[in-house]
Amino acid sequence: MNRRFSFTALLLLLSTSLLLAQSPGGHLVTAHIKGLANKTAYLAHFYGATQFTPLDTATADAEGRLVFDGPKELPGGLYMIVVNAKPVLQLVIGEQRFSIEADTVNAIESMKVTGSRENEIFYGYQKFMSKKYGEIGALQKQGGSAAQLAALKKEIEAYRKDFLTKNANTLTVKLFRAAEEPEIPEAPRLANGRPDSNWVFNYYRNHYWDGFDFSDERLQRTPFLQNKIDRYLKELTVQTVDSLIPAADYLVSKAKANKDMLRYTIWYITNQYEEQKKVLNTDGLFIHMAEKYWLTGVMPLSDTSTLTSMRERVAILKPLLAGKILPNVRLQDTLGRWRPLHDVKAEYTVTFFYDPECGHCRESAPGLRKFYEQNKAKGVQVYAVAIGKTEAQWKKFIHEFKLQNLLNVFGPSAPVDYKKKYDVYSTPTVYVLDKDKRILARRLPVEDLEGYFNFLQQQKLKKAAPAKDAKASVKGK
Repeated sequence: MNRRFSFTALLLLLSTSLLLAQSPGGHLVTAHIKGLANKTAYLAHFYGATQFTPLDTATADAEGRLVFDGPKELPGGLYMIVVNAKPVLQLVIGEQRFSIEADTVNAIESMKVTGSRENEIFYGYQKFMSKKYGEIGALQKQGGSAAQLAALKKEIEAYRKDFLTKNANTLTVKLFRAAEEPEIPEAPRLANGRPDSNWVFNYYRNHYWDGFDFSDERLQRTPFLQNKIDRYLKELTVQTVDSLIPAADYLVSKAKANKDMLRYTIWYITNQYEEQKKVLNTDGLFIHMAEKYWLTGVMPLSDTSTLTSMRERVAILKPLLAGKILPNVRLQDTLGRWRPLHDVKAEYTVTFFYDPECGHCRESAPGLRKFYEQNKAKGVQVYAVAIGKTEAQWKKFIHEFKLQNLLNVFGPSAPVDYKKKYDVYSTPTVYVLDKDKRILARRLPVEDLEGYFNFLQQQKLKKAAPAKDAKASVKGK
């Protein structure tokens, strides 16, 4: 479901007659940019924080003059002129016909705009701020007084408020408001006289989206929506499914103000949590997003193949979420004995699905053996399932990496669809199970097993601590 746009694919869609005369309804952006002589440039808008979508192309002459023109109006948003896959400068696209002059050495200071109020105020604001923050830096280096610094900061704040008020109805101000941080009032004091940090955090989180207008689809063509979703979900929300689901639902409810914003918000959140990327056991949010928004028609879609893929993915993942019992499998060991997974007696069982000839599996094998040897006395067992290849290759792998002490079983001795039943679309695939074979962690890298097992041991000690304290209290009486 990766819908990111590549330059190659999108450039094929561009017209081959970009330099033809235009009707007044199209766009015409002329630029004279020092430093771009004879370079090919693209006029592209942001799509997320790191992607950009080119909508026009032009080749500069020997003096850096280029023309972007076309029969269609450009959708509003924050654009870039891009050369060699690198942004040269940014433009606010509101007006469709204007011109600019700039130097690549310092685009902000050198920018001159004709015919676009949006870009005049966009660069005017940045020029003022750049100048004033430069003055603050110089004062600090020179040992300026606190009064001088306070006066400069007061001047900056007054300018900012006046700017936002005078230009309230512009896209430029919407961009600045979308990116700004909440202003936090003075926090109440705790009994010890210190500010209440929990109050500060909750206020910040509750007002995080105050300046963002979800009804304006132009903000989709900026880096701000993705950046703010990332921060809200990954830094301001506890990384558990129980906390992530209401946070995601809150964002979707706000994004319903605009169809395009809704589509992007649902897609981006789903995409981020389809696979566990940084935090274990959060793919339950993917299941929630799929069932609540994709498969019910809330997510605006025009194709059925995506929904079919979504249903298939949900069907595989839902039985494999944390807390579920990993489906049993009954396979034979090296002596031909049947060894069902659910019959393994261990406090913790690590299931290691691997291919004997897989390069990453071979790299992981020594670490797996070391982890087992260090933790077998603590109740760890490894159920190593070789899938594919031949029995001879399986036994050679065991001998080569000295894995005889593990519980080794051979996959092809029973017809199992490992991809559908255990989500083994790549090898190795590792699950960590408790004594009842409930999933504690899924697709955990072998190199992370030791750290995760230590975490489990610490959690176990924390749970046991209150019971010990209670016994001591009773005994004391």
